[in-house]
This record gives sequence, structure tokens and C-alpha cells, in this order.
Amino acid sequence: METTIGFVGTGVMGKSMVNRLLEAGYPVHIYTRTPSKAEELLQNGAVWQNSVSELAASVDVIITMVGFPSDVEAIYFGAEGIIENAREGSILIDMTTSSPALAQKISDRAKRYNQSAIDAPVSGGDIGARNGTLTIMIGGDTEVVDRMTPVFKVMGQNYIRQGSQGAGQFTKMCNQIAIASTMIGVTEALVYAEKAGLDPDSVLESISGGAAGSWSLSNLTPRVIKRDFSPGFFIKHFIKDMSIAVESAEEMGIDLPGLKLAKKMYEDLAGNGEENAGTQALYKYYN
Repeated sequence: METTIGFVGTGVMGKSMVNRLLEAGYPVHIYTRTPSKAEELLQNGAVWQNSVSELAASVDVIITMVGFPSDVEAIYFGAEGIIENAREGSILIDMTTSSPALAQKISDRAKRYNQSAIDAPVSGGDIGARNGTLTIMIGGDTEVVDRMTPVFKVMGQNYIRQGSQGAGQFTKMCNQIAIASTMIGVTEALVYAEKAGLDPDSVLESISGGAAGSWSLSNLTPRVIKRDFSPGFFIKHFIKDMSIAVESAEEMGIDLPGLKLAKKMYEDLAGNGEENAGTQALYKYYN
């Protein structure tokens, strides 16, 4: 039986993820608040739905990739939401980076309607989404996750079940915590190299293959050298993620000063009008 997928949210990441699913032969229905973002996908074979509720009632699996936890709540709950309109047996996969508590709330409500919910946030940015090389961090029942493995395989090359509902979101917070301080180091290294009169490309070639190497250094620093601050991942979304991480850390009694510093630096940038730039725009903090 062919699995029909519904996808809500076709922004920077979602658009490429839908294209990957279409190329793999899945029938995909889509809905987004900005229809113009869906034009290319419709030309590629996606089916447009006029609302979240219509989409939910038309498919077997519903994937959501939206901006903020408030957006997740808005599309999952209520009379026009996913849960109340999806069919029994539907599988709901939220790939938004959101809170672990919200992932558990969605799962609990979905079970009342004989549906299954998975939280599966991703890492890898626009490049990973386009190339199908995302890292997918999954929380959910083993049997349901196993059934969705072929779908995850289309979008990512590293997809691991971390535990029950909410575990995917906790793991994504680990990812964002690691990135937060890394971005400071990567940016300061570039600023230092330029101030010392070195050739940034040459420095990058020297240090990216050694102990200083990281995904951010290899993929984002070349953009900064070219003064390309377009978003593979928005600063405003990174601030949201760091806020969730700080809150959950405090709930566990953990103080994370590196994370808090990065969050403040990005908040300062956002306050200067850079909220829609990519995370590599941290470079502008120093200039």
C-alpha cells in the first residue's frame, strides 16, 4: 500500500525535504501559510490542500516543519488542528525543533484518537535538507519509528531513535548547545585571522581538517568569507532553540554559561535587525 504524506511548512528546510520525498516517489500533499512558497513544489507534483484540517484528513502520515512551538501548538490542537482531523492510525511526525514537553503533550493527545506521534527534529541546515543528509533525532515508540524508517532515510543519512516521545527534542537541544559555543569559536577565529592579515581561505584550509574542525567551520565560514549571510538557519529560530535549551536546563538544575553567552550575543544581533539572517551572521557582532 502506497503511503501518502502530508507536509505542513515549506520554508527553507521544508521545501527541500518535500522535494526529496517527491523524488523518492511518495505522493505528497502540502499546506503552507504562504502559498507562493509552494509553487515550485506544485510544479514538481505535490498536491495543494487549502487548510491543515483538509490535509490531515487526506493522508496517512503528517510531517510538520514550522517555526516556533506556538506554531506547532496552533496546527496540532483545536477543532481545525491536525489531531482532531487526522484519520485513525495516522502517524504524526513533528520535525520542528520544539520543547520536549510539547512533544509529549502531542503524543498523549494523539493516542486518544488512535494516532501515533513522533518528535523528529533535524540538524544539517539547508544543505542537508537539499542533499538528503540531515541528522534526524527521533523520539517515539519503536514499532512506529521502524515503520517510518524508509521515510527518514529519504531525508537524512543519520536517523537514530533516542527514546520515547520527547527524547528527540532533548537530543536536538544537545545539538544546539554544542553549536552555540562552537559558533562563537568559529567566528572569533575568522575575525582574528583577518585582523592578523592572513588569507581566510588559506587559514580555513589549514585548520578545518585538524582538531578545530567542525561542520560549522567547514560549511558556514566559507559563506562568511564571501559575506553571504543568507539563512540556512535563521538567527530568530536559533534564539528560540537556545531559549528552550536554557529553560529545560534550568528545570534540571544545570547552569550553562556558554549557551547563555551565545544566546545573548545572538539576541543583540536580532535587536540590530539581523533576526532573519543566517546564524553565520554572528560575524557581524564583531564588526
